[in-house]
Amino acid sequence: MKIILWAIVNVLIINQLYAQTEAEQDSLRRLENYIADTVYIDEVEDKAGKIDKVLHAEPLYIDLIRDLGARKGEAEWNIAYGMTDVTSFTRYDALIEYEFAPINRLGLEIEIPIALHKNNPSDNTYDVPSDRVNGLKLAMQYSFFVSEKLKTSLAMGYIHEFEFADLDKFGKSKLYKGNIYNPFFVAAKRWGNNFHTLIYTGGRIIKEFDYQYAQFEYAINTNLHYMISGTRNFVGIEFNKNFTQLGFNSVIRPQMRVGISDNFLIGIVTGIPTNYKQERLSTFIRLIYEPKHRKKH
Repeated sequence: MKIILWAIVNVLIINQLYAQTEAEQDSLRRLENYIADTVYIDEVEDKAGKIDKVLHAEPLYIDLIRDLGARKGEAEWNIAYGMTDVTSFTRYDALIEYEFAPINRLGLEIEIPIALHKNNPSDNTYDVPSDRVNGLKLAMQYSFFVSEKLKTSLAMGYIHEFEFADLDKFGKSKLYKGNIYNPFFVAAKRWGNNFHTLIYTGGRIIKEFDYQYAQFEYAINTNLHYMISGTRNFVGIEFNKNFTQLGFNSVIRPQMRVGISDNFLIGIVTGIPTNYKQERLSTFIRLIYEPKHRKKH
């Protein structure tokens, strides 16, 4: 009986020591993550001689013109591809864009978006839109408030899109068919080191030369992201809400961003509409290349 009791006591002692070791290991891991995350945030924000900048997670579908609080010389190339099931057809979207900061806090961007369409054999109720180079987008964004203490940034911007005619009408009608005017406002805040929130909102006025009246839309995009400690990787969700003259529609977009190398990242997005009468599921992939990014830790 004594031998059994001695064995039980030893097992309990060993388990207690093991539990303490596991707890210590967990504490060390948390400390390492905190230190790595702090070092990365400091790399972005606390550069000697540089203006204030707050690290924010940037949404992947409706992205920003440039980082909030951009510093002179920053630049980025984006190539993206998406596919959307729109009931009677499938739309394939692609874009290429270049964004850069010529001076502190000012971001500029040029983008060329393309839309291709394929008929859905199971539904011939509606005509399939023509393929098109949507237009040429020129954009600017200025961060007028950046506070490292409050971990908050505010910005205003403007996007101007020159609309082009459908591809099947090239040579038969005017190449330049109208304009889209899109002022917007951005507010972002980081909570602690990992959680990021952002609101992107603005109106779009669509005026084509062949129509007397303009169309008006208003968008409110809200975002929540969790950035993995010590990395540029994140997971999050983007809520795209759009008000038009025809009604309201919204799409929920779970997403993730992963760093492949020091200056190359990939973003993956899934679109889940709240109203399946207008569109169904969608996917979107964004490739991000930052030519001047250097990792220092």
